[in-house]
Amino acid sequence: MAMRREMTRREMLATVGSAAAGAALVNLGEMTNVAAAEAPTTIPKNPLPRWRGANLLEKFAAGSKSERPNKPFVERDFEWLARWGFDFVRLPMDYRFWCELPDRRKFKESTLKEIDQAVEWGKQYKIHVSINFHRAPGYCVNQPEYEPFNLWTDEEAQEVCELHWRTFARRCKGMPSTLVSFNLWNEPPGPGGKSGLTVENHKKVVTRMVSAIREEDPERLIIADGLRTANEPMPELIDIKIAQSLHTYQPFRLSHYKASWARGSDEWPEPTWPMTEGKARWDLDYLRQRYIPWLDLMRKGIGVHCGETGVYNRTPHKVVLAFQRDLFTMLKEYGIGWAMWNLRGAFGWVDSGRKDVQYETFDGHQLDREMLELLRAM
Repeated sequence: MAMRREMTRREMLATVGSAAAGAALVNLGEMTNVAAAEAPTTIPKNPLPRWRGANLLEKFAAGSKSERPNKPFVERDFEWLARWGFDFVRLPMDYRFWCELPDRRKFKESTLKEIDQAVEWGKQYKIHVSINFHRAPGYCVNQPEYEPFNLWTDEEAQEVCELHWRTFARRCKGMPSTLVSFNLWNEPPGPGGKSGLTVENHKKVVTRMVSAIREEDPERLIIADGLRTANEPMPELIDIKIAQSLHTYQPFRLSHYKASWARGSDEWPEPTWPMTEGKARWDLDYLRQRYIPWLDLMRKGIGVHCGETGVYNRTPHKVVLAFQRDLFTMLKEYGIGWAMWNLRGAFGWVDSGRKDVQYETFDGHQLDREMLELLRAM
């Protein structure tokens, strides 16, 4: 995937139109500052397997008018991941790719078959496939204004989203949850603000989707991203008995250094690791403390997985590796699996475009062997 196309993952910071949005993410670590907390002395057992792998982006974003190509997934990616010992892929997808727009209730069978094929490759290569609506009917973390309705407040959006999830539940029925899970939607916002989301209406919509999926496919594993862009666990969902997912892009000034869509990032000081951001000094101990709330979910029988993590390719490579070593050490200690954003591209370990890496040519691609070996050990 070309570099400019890869950058679309975080275009939300540009499209929301203000530096304040970027600042809100940058300061999130300070908002959830747990520096005074005690590191846990006992680690609960995670009900989920410690799946490890990557996000595959072929159907990630259709753009404002579905002008980006609708690509099929690539079998080679599954083969590579299996060869390297990984066992998880997340498919963050834009629902508009499988719709006959403007009709959001009419589906393209050809596109759905391409997703079916990815599930089959997962089965073939013993890789768990997590189907995610990166753009769900009525909500997307980036460019939500392109939606004609609001998932949190509009009955029509909820009806359409339910139809989509029922469709996937029917197609995947019979596939065990060891092979396939449903990750409802990507990175819901925090309560309040222009989104209209509240803790109450978010739970109501989650409950509706879960009930619809379970009517079609009672045993399907369902995962919900945490609130505040998958940074905040949701104890209010414990009674629904679904798993939860966190994303680990904090500290933001490290993970998004000089990312063109993160306004002002070209003026940030070059990151180091450990680093100080706001009142927090980020290091391995701080990471352990910061993610304690997710352990509290596990103690109550809720599975936890990290659906996205990664660092943009402008952060110095030695800093990236030092940060990742500590981050993945913490996740491993806590028994939490993870998925890199991404495998191929500016956040990944293949064709990342980093200028300070000695790449290895691998199957015609540029492999960051040092990062790969770190990930394999974690």
